[in-house]
Amino acid sequence: MTFLLSIFLSANAALATVNVVTTTQDLAALANAVGGSAVTADYLARGDLDPHFIDAKPSFMVKLSKADLVLSVGMDLEVGWLPGLLTGARNPKITPGSAGNLDLSGCVTKIEVPTGMIDRSRGDLHPGGNPHYWLNPENGRKMARAIAGRLAAIDPGHAGEYTKNLATFEAQLTAKQAQWATKMAPLKGTNVVGYHSTFDYFCAVYGLNVIGFVEPKPGIPPTPAHTLRVGQAAKAARVRWIFVEPYKNPADARPLATLSGAPALLLPTSVGAEPEIKTYFDLFDAIVLKVAG
Repeated sequence: MTFLLSIFLSANAALATVNVVTTTQDLAALANAVGGSAVTADYLARGDLDPHFIDAKPSFMVKLSKADLVLSVGMDLEVGWLPGLLTGARNPKITPGSAGNLDLSGCVTKIEVPTGMIDRSRGDLHPGGNPHYWLNPENGRKMARAIAGRLAAIDPGHAGEYTKNLATFEAQLTAKQAQWATKMAPLKGTNVVGYHSTFDYFCAVYGLNVIGFVEPKPGIPPTPAHTLRVGQAAKAARVRWIFVEPYKNPADARPLATLSGAPALLLPTSVGAEPEIKTYFDLFDAIVLKVAG
């Protein structure tokens, strides 16, 4: 009887936990912050990898097959690998349009939404705009709210816990935003160059001017002619840094650094990009520390 009771209790405990699978580590960090002990959150793309290009491993399908909720960045960031994984998982709970599938791009403020004809001649351009929106901390607040709302909808028994966790997260975020703003304030108006458009949201929040990119077009490797043009413009603008993502080749930025006199600065783009970056707050702490000191 005791043995049967233990099995029953274990089964109920497992069912009481919402199994969340996220496309990126950033989303898993937010799901953990909002979900607390009521969720288990796992991710597909490590934070030190380029989320545009992830190998669709069979183990990812296994994770998704057991998920109650899948969270994605959207805006075509995962378009090259997520749709096939969702189909292969054969889990009706997380099909697009279902309660168990949440594309968080629908709740955030977007920038750089392209106009006109969009084709490959414009590079790896995203029709919905720049998908790196998690690098605006206010978008992090909106994402956390959306996650809390969806968790409460599919798991109303823990709605109170999600609401409490969200309030704690928002209070911490507000305090952190004040700290980050104070540290970044002296750099307002500073000119920088990006490798890709990854840090455009961050720069917009803190008043940094992005005057060009290592890439001539999104996803296109630099050419000598482009590097010369941007290097001359960067030198004239007294660019302070060239921001480089951890998964990009720093060597590609060296010719531009030589021409402009601006050093390449490797910045983390996501939770997990460095071992000590474990939370959403850690991510901004690390970026602000590297940029503002």
